Amino acid sequence: MSQAAYAAVDWGTSSFRLWLMNPAGDVLAERRSAEGMMAAAKAGFAAVLQSHLDAVSAAENLPVVICGMAGARQGWVEAGYIDTPAHLAAILQRAVPVSGQSRDIRILPGIAQRDPAAPDVMRGEETQLLGALGAEGEALVCMPGTHSKWAQVRGGTVERFTTFMTGELFSAVSQATILSLAVANADEAVDTAAFKSAVSAAFAAPASAANLLFQVRSGQLLFGGGPAAAREKISGTLIGLELAAGLAGHSSVRGVTLVASGRLQELYLSAFATLSVAVQSIDSDDAVRCGLALAAKTIWKL
Repeated sequence: MSQAAYAAVDWGTSSFRLWLMNPAGDVLAERRSAEGMMAAAKAGFAAVLQSHLDAVSAAENLPVVICGMAGARQGWVEAGYIDTPAHLAAILQRAVPVSGQSRDIRILPGIAQRDPAAPDVMRGEETQLLGALGAEGEALVCMPGTHSKWAQVRGGTVERFTTFMTGELFSAVSQATILSLAVANADEAVDTAAFKSAVSAAFAAPASAANLLFQVRSGQLLFGGGPAAAREKISGTLIGLELAAGLAGHSSVRGVTLVASGRLQELYLSAFATLSVAVQSIDSDDAVRCGLALAAKTIWKL
């Protein structure tokens, strides 16, 4: 096995992912845990990182490049923001070193949109954009998640971006409202028809989203339907609402670049297909690793 050149870390609010990488950008070992920023702030960021480095037998002097919430104000070391319009290449130049460590550890900055009419921030997604598009890429990019991001990138510059609380709203609506009764004891069955119908309805009439959500409950009471179908209707309504806003003003766009993985990737591909929107899909894990690899090559001249 080739020797590791660095460790790449995506440190989110609730999750931690580490990859041991060789100079060519190949993965030699991988670690995943729920020790995100919230847990690491209590346990100690250095201790959490070291435990995972020890688990993959990383050398004592192996450098580490990190993106995500470890660089937030409440994180390990604040890495600050690059303001829009933000060139993705600037991310590579603005990595912040973590002092007092025996190894070289760098944390990448996020991106801020300091527009009083549309203030926004991202951490971690900028590295996905870098990995998905390269330093000179151009695309309308959708990055689903707890807080979905849509970014307009031209010539490697993030011109504007928008955050949608789609994933968080899904959790809140399905767990803390009357609709929790509609989805109680839902199994893993996927009701594709219910999902697509809800996407279409919300996309066509986003102003009616609150009413469309209540119809999940009233429709179930009056016409039947299982909890799995109700769950898919809630998901479809919220994703359709996001797509209506994300695609607004982009009628001439040739397609969307989707950066996602797993179930979210499947859902968003289905939603875009329902609306006949062309989409290019890139795995989010691959994107963030590629972005971290570009950073490592720039920082340490690999």
